[in-house]
Amino acid sequence: MLFQGSAAVVLPQTPKHSANWIISVKRSEINAIMQKADDFIQSRGFYLPPFAYWTPDAWTRKGPEASEIVENKLGWDITDFGQGDFHRIGLFLFTIRNGNVQNWQTLTGKLYAEKIMIVEDGQVTPMHFHWRKMEDIINRGGGELLIQLYHATADEQLDEKNAVHVSVDGLQRTLEPGDTVRLIPGESISLQPRCYHKFWGQGRVLIGEVSLVNDDQHDNRFYEPLGRFPEIDEDAPPLHLLCSDYARYFKGK
Repeated sequence: MLFQGSAAVVLPQTPKHSANWIISVKRSEINAIMQKADDFIQSRGFYLPPFAYWTPDAWTRKGPEASEIVENKLGWDITDFGQGDFHRIGLFLFTIRNGNVQNWQTLTGKLYAEKIMIVEDGQVTPMHFHWRKMEDIINRGGGELLIQLYHATADEQLDEKNAVHVSVDGLQRTLEPGDTVRLIPGESISLQPRCYHKFWGQGRVLIGEVSLVNDDQHDNRFYEPLGRFPEIDEDAPPLHLLCSDYARYFKGK
């Protein structure tokens, strides 16, 4: 694992689009990304739970027994952050387990979440932080994962002055603002709330995430306004449902 100052590496750039700049993604492309991702996940000796493979028709017949999956947004999640260029700026995710945001208030039920993700070679997840969620990002195999880090200022800008303190596999490290951490397979980093991070792969990378309850609706702060959930051009039937599709198929009765 290497630490590199921000001046020592060429960082992938993201375009400055507004939050209203949303470009649709074709369902056929989503289907292809799902199939390719599942093949890669299994090739690394990791397997998704059975509900990952329910068909859209099967979802229409599911009752209250599947409510946890729907309410906590488990399952497939593919985003291009509204940029219309998934292979350059995007992320594949599958949420395996997650609690509900209400669990934070009651301290009951699941207080944690787990995801498996894939970053393609050079594919960027733009700079962002979480107000409440602490997370461990784990390189589960494949290529190397690069993460650029800043603290957030009080007004949610990039803190160019103060060092960033992180834990890498339990070892404390102090980084200069904008430094890039390189994680090889098996290594992980713990990120506190309000720690800005931007990451990309050198080679294709399988990533694990273990965190507090995940809330993508309210707990993501992107440095540049971006769209989290894409509009979909329904040019083909869904292979499997995205977590954002559940409302159209799941009746819960």
